Amino acid sequence: MLSVVIPSYNTAATLSQQLEALAHQDPCPEPWEVVVSDNGSTDDTLLVVERYRSRLSRLTLVDASARRGAGFVRNMGVKAAAGDKLAFCDSDDLVAKDWVAKMSQALDRHNFVAGRMEGERLNAPWILKTRQCPQEDGLQPYHYPPFLPHAAACNLGVKRYWHDAVGGFDESLPRLQDTDYCWRLQLMGVELHYAPEVLVHYRFRESLSGMFRQARLWGEYNVLLYKRYQAVGMPVLSWQVGLTEWLSLLRQIRRIRNKTSYARWLWRLGWRLGRLYGSLKYQTFAL
Repeated sequence: MLSVVIPSYNTAATLSQQLEALAHQDPCPEPWEVVVSDNGSTDDTLLVVERYRSRLSRLTLVDASARRGAGFVRNMGVKAAAGDKLAFCDSDDLVAKDWVAKMSQALDRHNFVAGRMEGERLNAPWILKTRQCPQEDGLQPYHYPPFLPHAAACNLGVKRYWHDAVGGFDESLPRLQDTDYCWRLQLMGVELHYAPEVLVHYRFRESLSGMFRQARLWGEYNVLLYKRYQAVGMPVLSWQVGLTEWLSLLRQIRRIRNKTSYARWLWRLGWRLGRLYGSLKYQTFAL
């Protein structure tokens, strides 16, 4: 059986769209269920789930309000799930109409898979010019510094045995739990396979403030991962590389011409400030 686990955090409007997409799935070769793990929502999330009970025969709502954080919410969803295969997606994205069937088939062949993501359906054209959609052509490479590939938890599948063996998502990480999860499984010897037929329509942050905050937090917690994974082979970053990146960022100010170029620059600024803050917070030099 395949269990689809969806974390939800005050995202009733987009959750409704995601459940609608799941209610219109192509036939799947095995039984499947949907588990919505609710992180203490205060909007109409509970009402949305109730509306879909008659259309999704196996639909479970989990109270995951005891702690904040995506790692805890996903782990709570898995605890309530009945399947020996786990498929993770997010409440603010949209799965393709054959996503469940293709994920099921991919997990028949592999223990750990990541699907393809595309951004054109859910994002305005100007947003698509600011960033490249991750996982569009393969697994996400890790360049700074070079390390293992990873994938987003909004389109991730794993055999339950391996989820349990690795201890689930790290609940102490406020961000990048999926990157850490991918690395820990690979370090256990579980290969992460790219399955391009497993498609999710991905939604970027729509506001400049949202983009900046996401970049800042990702920068900060990438420093924490850098500190953790040096012991297992992550290369050391030189201070010259970080300084060069800061100088490049400052030079690009004069190239800002419109909202698109400003958004690109703002993302880089958030990332750099996050890394600076993370370096101070975690007492490791990783600009």
